[in-house]
Amino acid sequence: MKRKAQSQAPGHKPVKKKSKTSLSHEDAKKRFRKGLFDKDVLDKYTKGYAESSPYKHSVIHELIDDSLLRAVREEIKNNVSFTPKETDIYKIHQSGDLANLDGLDDEALAKLPSLLALRDAMYSQAFRDYVAHITGCGPLSGRKTDMAINVYTPGCYLLCHDDVIGSRKVSYILYLTDPDIPWKAEWGGALRLFPVRTIKGKDGQVARTPTPDASKIIPPAWNQLSFFAVQPGESFHDVEEVYHAENKKQLKKEGGRVRMAISGWFHIPQIGEDGYVEGAEEKLAKNSGLMQLQGNPDQYDLPQLKPVPVEQPQSSSQEEFDEADLEFLLKYMSPTYLTPDTLEQISEHFDELSTITLPNLLGKKFAKKLRDYVTAQEAAPLPEESIEIEKGPWRVAKPPHKHRFLYLQSDSAASKKNGKGKEEYSPIKELLEEFLPSPQFRRWLQIATKSVVESHDFIARRFRRGKDYTLATGHEGKPRLELTLGITPTSGWGGDEDEDEDDAAEENGDDAKANGKGKGKAKAEASKKKGKKETEQEEEQEIEVGGHEVYMAGDDDADEDAAVYKSGGDDDNILFFESPAWNRLSLVLRDSGALKFVKYVSRKAPGDRWDISGTFEVEEADDDEDDEDDEDAAANGGENGTGVLDDTEEEWNGFPSSSSDSDSD
Repeated sequence: MKRKAQSQAPGHKPVKKKSKTSLSHEDAKKRFRKGLFDKDVLDKYTKGYAESSPYKHSVIHELIDDSLLRAVREEIKNNVSFTPKETDIYKIHQSGDLANLDGLDDEALAKLPSLLALRDAMYSQAFRDYVAHITGCGPLSGRKTDMAINVYTPGCYLLCHDDVIGSRKVSYILYLTDPDIPWKAEWGGALRLFPVRTIKGKDGQVARTPTPDASKIIPPAWNQLSFFAVQPGESFHDVEEVYHAENKKQLKKEGGRVRMAISGWFHIPQIGEDGYVEGAEEKLAKNSGLMQLQGNPDQYDLPQLKPVPVEQPQSSSQEEFDEADLEFLLKYMSPTYLTPDTLEQISEHFDELSTITLPNLLGKKFAKKLRDYVTAQEAAPLPEESIEIEKGPWRVAKPPHKHRFLYLQSDSAASKKNGKGKEEYSPIKELLEEFLPSPQFRRWLQIATKSVVESHDFIARRFRRGKDYTLATGHEGKPRLELTLGITPTSGWGGDEDEDEDDAAEENGDDAKANGKGKGKAKAEASKKKGKKETEQEEEQEIEVGGHEVYMAGDDDADEDAAVYKSGGDDDNILFFESPAWNRLSLVLRDSGALKFVKYVSRKAPGDRWDISGTFEVEEADDDEDDEDDEDAAANGGENGTGVLDDTEEEWNGFPSSSSDSDSD
């Protein structure tokens, strides 16, 4: 995980940076546990490291002198402030870079003597030699200290990555969990290591890619150090979510389940240090990039797009629908969305904003059949291991440093004829193979979005609680139309509290209710109908559980890690936001450069997130058609005058509950 060095603590003026104290071997060793540097102990750790899997790593218990580390923990609790940070890849609380301790004034440093002593011990020559001996990675820098304090409270996590950035050589985590309340593995928060699969292509090139399941689980423990050499394309790991307790009383008894740790990296020697080699850092970065690209591992990513081209693409009009077309669409869609007036409203809204969310798209009869099926599927036991899951119809998206979820792709509409029983041809398959790719739906979509579809691709996705997500990916090229049909049967995701109202409105034939934008409004409306005590209990228990799909503006900072594009709490770059929901269709015209991801689904979520995701290549609009909109388009970054807009979408009174922006992310 990359972070930018932060300045000294608030309230302190910048002062001249002090030089680090150079510890003698004897002074450094006194700060570690007695006997750690004995030859037989060092040999034991070296042997264990060499024999470890899925890649070489080591775990040292009781690393630091216990009294020193307890003093460090108290100093942190009393004097160090933390910044909550949340992106697609992590949710944590983080301190500034501890290298900046040297920039604090004497008054501030006086409050952190033990923390300073620990940092100097960790980067002392004695301990760097110790780590280098175990890992065989060569000399390490004592000048370039790179460490921070991370706090994971319930709901926090860090998704799969390999730590390969710049001059990093060894990654480490030193745990400062409560020394008097031993951490339990069932609380989560473990360091998990992923094995790497080696694939030989037809051209003889060998690619390496991580498997979707971790094979080594290392739970946190007081005064425990875990470390490994940073290896491009191999050192993939994550931090398991810290799981929520059943209630506040239990959480308090367990000390809050606060996973505090000092994490950081040892780097290659810098200029002026022993072992420094001119150009080594540039060479390391170049080799790392080559190793990550070796054998073109992207070709083995799953799922792969399977776009189906449209023969002779052309625009559509409502006059094209004959009785047979309407009969087909009515088998799946709510009648409301097939009336000329409604289609005209949808088209005008989408033409203005390039996004729209339509609740209750599916007709009652088909929606009931689908909901019954999805609910039954979610209630059925599901294997933990990917290899067991893939013995059935669903596949696991991989590699995990890009995404992980279960998916189902179309086999073609002929799948029913290939000996498959009716029980295998589910309502989800029917959506994938009958309804969504049909010429009738394509014509409806073209009218609704004033576009001409050139190709389409659909996939059903299931995001499991405590497991699944997609990390932010960009889109390059001309704008394309993207569809998400939410088929999540559970409620309580933070954006669908008014789902019952939607259903009631549909029952009464009322599809003109004002749409509630965002989670805050939905919650406020829902609370009006409940007693004060019930509302207070729900607010007390309200927890962010993820699972929402987000479109964000790309980051222009070339030096920023691709996976870490914004700190938490900054909503300015959110373009479109949609919580998991039942029977809700979202359409977005996505510009080049816009990022998209599905937030990790917490184990505390009310269920799994289910959806159908579709991608349509569409013809570009003629430039002269949108001259009057050029000023607006330029303001929103769309070179071709179309695309995702900002999160100031006006409420449209035609349909309920778009939930298009968030008050909490």
